[in-house]
Amino acid sequence: MRIKKNHGLDNLGDESYIQLLESIKQRIKSSQHQVAMYVNSELLFTYWNIGYALNQERDRQGWGAKVVDQLAKDLKTSFPQMKGLSKRNLQYMMRFASEWDMDGLVHPSVAQLDIDDTKDLESGLGLKVPPLVAQIQNTDNQEDTIVPQAVAQIEDTDNQSDAFVQQAAAQFQYFELFPLARVPWSHHMVLLDKLDNQAERAFYVDQIIANQWSRSILLNKIAQGLYQSQGKLANNFVQVLPSDQSDLVKATFKDPYFFDFLQLGDEATEKGIEDSLTTQIGKFLLELGSGFAYMGRQYKLEVGGQEYYLDLLFFHTKLNCYINIELKIDAFKPEYAGKSQFYLTAIDEQLKSDHHNPSVGIILCKEANNIVVEYTLKQTSVPLGVAEYKLVQELPEQLKGLNQSVVELKEKLNEM
Repeated sequence: MRIKKNHGLDNLGDESYIQLLESIKQRIKSSQHQVAMYVNSELLFTYWNIGYALNQERDRQGWGAKVVDQLAKDLKTSFPQMKGLSKRNLQYMMRFASEWDMDGLVHPSVAQLDIDDTKDLESGLGLKVPPLVAQIQNTDNQEDTIVPQAVAQIEDTDNQSDAFVQQAAAQFQYFELFPLARVPWSHHMVLLDKLDNQAERAFYVDQIIANQWSRSILLNKIAQGLYQSQGKLANNFVQVLPSDQSDLVKATFKDPYFFDFLQLGDEATEKGIEDSLTTQIGKFLLELGSGFAYMGRQYKLEVGGQEYYLDLLFFHTKLNCYINIELKIDAFKPEYAGKSQFYLTAIDEQLKSDHHNPSVGIILCKEANNIVVEYTLKQTSVPLGVAEYKLVQELPEQLKGLNQSVVELKEKLNEM
């Protein structure tokens, strides 16, 4: 007698079922992300057009602040369920339209919108409001991301076919061309409040997209002066790297780095220390920037029968190379470059593959004399950069936390 195989619930642990489950989950997540991006772009497009129309009428009619105040009240009456139409938000929209060019935001389907059409002005302030925008909720108090109701509807869709996914992918390709549309409104408000330089705003737009920053992280990076410090470290990249690599490598690093996240007291438990270190690895990677993959601390290499230990080893996915970071608890000394050059040679000989780019070394010091660094790097044949790091007590007032010595910093990073 043959026993039939059970192809029902007993096979839920089969590899084929697990693959199917993961495939469906990825499709749902992808669709959620795509729809969220679409709704965000529609919201920003609406806000830009409202701001543009208000600016036009203000200049033409000589309107003052009282008109915006009354307009906010009337819009609230007309659209009681729609948030984001407060006087404050309308003023942000006007600034948004003034500061950014439409070319960076426009939706292809409405690229030819006639702002001056009088019928549109009467019904929607020169704007044809996209259907999805009406579903936005609580945009005034949004902190990090826009979570539209439309996203939740994806979870109720049973038929996620390949055709649907391909169609959605094609529909949202323009996001790559219009970066402003990928940044949440709450972030745009921060950029308008904190920055006056348009080039600086554009820099942070790119960083928000590349690193998926929350609003709080954006505020922190602006306070630290990331724009001013990015790519500013002393280096010899131009002299030792091909021209198509040197600029990208330089732009990946900054000076100084801020280590305000290592704040453990003597009362911490063993579990607390382990949990905190796990969290701090993520914060350290965040401070380094996107693309860094953590390979290990005190990474052992053997050369000529002797063991050597690298402070911190990373692989950078965009640069396609290993990054060795040496942390020094005092001022820069020329001999530090010699040691780093030895380490980079060992990495290239033992770890680097043929398709990898040359490994890069970064020396982080408490302080560095620019002239001494310049003299040292002139005779260094491997890609090497030198940057300072700032401790908690050296941070701006709004970033200060617990006091911590340089030795503790060295020890905690070495324990990771």
